[in-house]
Amino acid sequence: MPPDFVNNPPRRICLIRLSALGDVTHILPVVHTLRAQWPEARITWIIGKHEHRLAGLFPDIDFRVLNKKEGWGGYRQLWASLRDNRFDMLLLMQTSFRAHLASLGVKAPYRLGYDRVRSRDLHGLFINDRIPHRDREHVLDQQFGFLERVGITRRVMDWSLPLSAADREWAAEQLPGEQPTLIISPASSVALRNWFAERYAAVADHAIRELGMRVVICGGPSDMEYALADGIMANLQEPGVINLVGKDTIPRFLALLERAAVLISPDSGPAHMAAITDTPCIGLYGVSNAQRCGPYKSLHHTVDAFPIACEEILHKPAASCRWGTRVETPEAMQLVSVDAVCSTLDHLIAPD
Repeated sequence: MPPDFVNNPPRRICLIRLSALGDVTHILPVVHTLRAQWPEARITWIIGKHEHRLAGLFPDIDFRVLNKKEGWGGYRQLWASLRDNRFDMLLLMQTSFRAHLASLGVKAPYRLGYDRVRSRDLHGLFINDRIPHRDREHVLDQQFGFLERVGITRRVMDWSLPLSAADREWAAEQLPGEQPTLIISPASSVALRNWFAERYAAVADHAIRELGMRVVICGGPSDMEYALADGIMANLQEPGVINLVGKDTIPRFLALLERAAVLISPDSGPAHMAAITDTPCIGLYGVSNAQRCGPYKSLHHTVDAFPIACEEILHKPAASCRWGTRVETPEAMQLVSVDAVCSTLDHLIAPD
């Protein structure tokens, strides 16, 4: 059993969630809840370098950044930065061996991790208590299992992060006026989860022609993202689509989302980041189970072909598949139709 933190609140809390952007976004309401429950506690968050560019906007959090590209040197720097720190609890909210190595530098008498079913990479060696197992729940709800284990039952479903005036000014320069805007963030870090350039272009044409929308393509400066954006631009029938791929930063992307009516994205970090600005997201899912890892605040807008993919490709119903199953074939995303995406967009922008 955990200590009685309800009557003896912790003074120092350490949590570890290194990656990825989507999973880090799921931690934001957990941190807001911790702050509301124990406002005097100091929270230290051990996080990856790339993900810190997002979560680092959270004020008054003691971030300790692990740069995995530095190998063992990155761990030594992290451990050295923690040497003089003592914590009342560690929330080890990731089961990768990288997270486990990071936890070796954390001095805490109470170390909470995942249940045995969801553990891997020798997770049990780095903790001394576990959250209860609950099957078939969204990954964000899994994170709240950590708080429930230490006595926090009320959730603060707040994803908000402060943005600078400079980032908002930049976004206003790119998207002036009040025209309803569709942002397409077309790329996931896993290529099989991506939809297809010609289909994104067909949806963009529909948004411009039928809904009078402004359309913007966003993404990072990777070769895959540039190529996908170029493919979309080459397949467009309507003029005027704005290509900002490689031109924004994470805070600038959030500022663009503030000015958008809707985001379209596959299973990716940006799909989850839309919750930060309360922007509706049409998630495109075929490889992954949207009920497990879809955009939490926009699950009812998701175009979810995963159940069909299970039937047609895996030849069994989704209900009989392991909860973390992925249909990792190019055919899975082909089951996401242009008509279904356009219909969802119509409902959001011009409801009956």
